[in-house]
Amino acid sequence: MSVADRVITNSGDVAELTFGVLDVSQYSKSVHSEQAGAQVIFVGTTRDTFQDRKVIRLEYEAYSSLALRTLTSIFDDARRRFPSTIHCAVCHRLGNVPVGEASIVVAVSSPHRKAGFEACEFILEEVKLKAQIWKREWYEGEDPSQATWKANFPPDARND
Repeated sequence: MSVADRVITNSGDVAELTFGVLDVSQYSKSVHSEQAGAQVIFVGTTRDTFQDRKVIRLEYEAYSSLALRTLTSIFDDARRRFPSTIHCAVCHRLGNVPVGEASIVVAVSSPHRKAGFEACEFILEEVKLKAQIWKREWYEGEDPSQATWKANFPPDARND
């Protein structure tokens, strides 16, 4: 894996940006704790269509140092909202992400599943809303010069 940048907080949380294929088991291990009765892991992948257009790939860019600070701030916010959270990890892929491959992994451990699910969803939504990561969608048959950079959390995709 080609890690662009990685931060491990004092709490043991992991924020990472990488150009390599995401290894979900690595993030499961990073949130492991004997105090945890739950590990919740979300894997976001590149799907093959968007608004009836065939997707070829997504491409991600980031302002890495600022995005990592934002991710660790999101972890702090998650701990305030869900105090039983034990560990958090987010890895976001950069560069080209073909259809079917993972672009983000969010992992959380907690004593109980409900808090784990809530913290995981909160972290995912905050990453999409706040992290300085942008995507460009590439569609079949589209002139490459027409591919545009988009916010990772457009207002009309809140439940996507």
